[in-house]
Amino acid sequence: MPTPIKTAQPDYPILDCIAQRYSPYNFEPRPIEHDHLLRCLEAARWAASSFNEQPWRFVLVTRDHTDAWSAALACLMQANQTWAQNAGALIFTLARNTFTRNDKPNRVAIHDIGLAIGNFCAQATALGLHAHQMAGIEIETIRQTYAVSAGFEPVTAIALGYAGDTEPDDKPRSRNALSEWVFADRFGQAHPITS
Repeated sequence: MPTPIKTAQPDYPILDCIAQRYSPYNFEPRPIEHDHLLRCLEAARWAASSFNEQPWRFVLVTRDHTDAWSAALACLMQANQTWAQNAGALIFTLARNTFTRNDKPNRVAIHDIGLAIGNFCAQATALGLHAHQMAGIEIETIRQTYAVSAGFEPVTAIALGYAGDTEPDDKPRSRNALSEWVFADRFGQAHPITS
């Protein structure tokens, strides 16, 4: 696996596939091996979910299918089309908002999609791929293009592929300190473990 361009410098040791995960805007315009795609999807499949509901659905489009690729790009907001066109694949995530067992609202469906995508991204990074997740999607275009069933809501898109050699933004990666979001006793009071 090539050395990632933007490896995080965590305060405590973490898995390499987490430290090496980042969201590039620059992709090499080449296809992704089907084995790699299947391994990423399999990782997502094994994510935890409330009542094992697995409320996620993915629409997968690969760049080697020209007409389908053009239709998928049209489901992204214009600013995202500009850079995502070079990715090897686009994935649209959708959530089923009710439980299959009783049709009651599934309040945590979006959370469960996040878990699945977390697994997906870790596996992708371990394979030398990178995933860039996007909120900038055309929800109604996705609904129409893919004839989305009632009860499912488009959530995000993911550009997946091999990162290009250079990135326009070379600032080091950063995150908020643990003390800013791990609390004890009351909201906003940093937990002692973080100091």
